[in-house]
Amino acid sequence: MTTDLSPLIRALTRDEADLAAQVHRQALDARLPWLAGLHTPEEDRGFYRDHLHPRCRMAGLFEAGRLQGVIVFADGWIEQLHVLPDAQGRGFGSALLEVAQRQCDVLQLWTFQRNLPARRFYENRGFVALRETDGAENEEREPDVLYQWRRQSGAG
Repeated sequence: MTTDLSPLIRALTRDEADLAAQVHRQALDARLPWLAGLHTPEEDRGFYRDHLHPRCRMAGLFEAGRLQGVIVFADGWIEQLHVLPDAQGRGFGSALLEVAQRQCDVLQLWTFQRNLPARRFYENRGFVALRETDGAENEEREPDVLYQWRRQSGAG
């Protein structure tokens, strides 16, 4: 039986967007080291604080007073979902994903093709790959894949 992690999750304030940016950077650098240094820490903080926070829902999972993971979503799109490397494998990502799934009937997201752990994570939770690109249209120039999840009829 899985533990209900929802008591550990809450909306993040604009001031906490800086913490979310730190989780983002640590998770990306660990999982996708070839993209390390694409943005400075200041750029990451500005992106979360000034771009994502005003237009998206941002929730974080806290354990022992520390932000362990974050999800950012709006209008049926998951913009960001990151869990600290040392907190992965504990159900935190699934719990954060459920926040968006409870609020949306359809969710879409992009992830990089070679991020196989992320692809498995989403596929194991009902996401289906819709299309792949060569990366020419994203700033990382990294081939990516568009995923979609739909609530099953009669669920939730």
